[in-house]
Amino acid sequence: MELYRTDPEFTERFEYFAFNEVPNEEGHKLPERTRYMAILAALIGCGSTDAYREILPKALENGITPVIAKEIVYQSTDYLGYGRMLPFLNCTNEIFLEKDIKLPLEGQATTTLENRLEKGVEAQAKIFGEHMKEAWKNGHINRWLTANCFGDYYTRKGLSLAERELITFCFLMAQGGCEPQLIAHSKGNMNLGNDKEFLVSVISQCLPYIGYPRSLNAVTCVNKAAEM
Repeated sequence: MELYRTDPEFTERFEYFAFNEVPNEEGHKLPERTRYMAILAALIGCGSTDAYREILPKALENGITPVIAKEIVYQSTDYLGYGRMLPFLNCTNEIFLEKDIKLPLEGQATTTLENRLEKGVEAQAKIFGEHMKEAWKNGHINRWLTANCFGDYYTRKGLSLAERELITFCFLMAQGGCEPQLIAHSKGNMNLGNDKEFLVSVISQCLPYIGYPRSLNAVTCVNKAAEM
């Protein structure tokens, strides 16, 4: 790592904090697979391809399979858009090729163009409640949200529904300016068993990569969701 040579004092303190102090904080430890899932999603959310390139190889050695990595990138399209997702997809493919991971990976889709809306409705209802079964009717963007975001992506294999809500939480937390959606998805996480304490631990593990302001904002959103 070039920073060891050019910026040794900074690198010493950052690595101690990010790779020792934070992962081992009592009461906020996470399984490595979960921790790296959250970190990868957060790095995509804050747009850091350089840090993502550093972390992905470590993640692949700590419980993140190629399918999981790809699913995280694919799902980010809905929350960041194709323009901000594409550099991460290209970076992921480059790293996979360097590691002799054959592409394309096995397909993970479970819906068709004919049933994606119906299956998206089912996914939304599981996460947010039965009242969501009619939400798609509130305009074309809501219909797209149900069919595309939930029907095309949340229904895919490779990640559980709770894990998909977790990475969505990280996308929203890391990019900032999405507090209403972050509160809603904090509640969605809680509905699926990702409770307040778990989400605070996720925020804690992502903090070295997204900074204190967005981390503290995320804690506020989690607290508001817990009161709902």
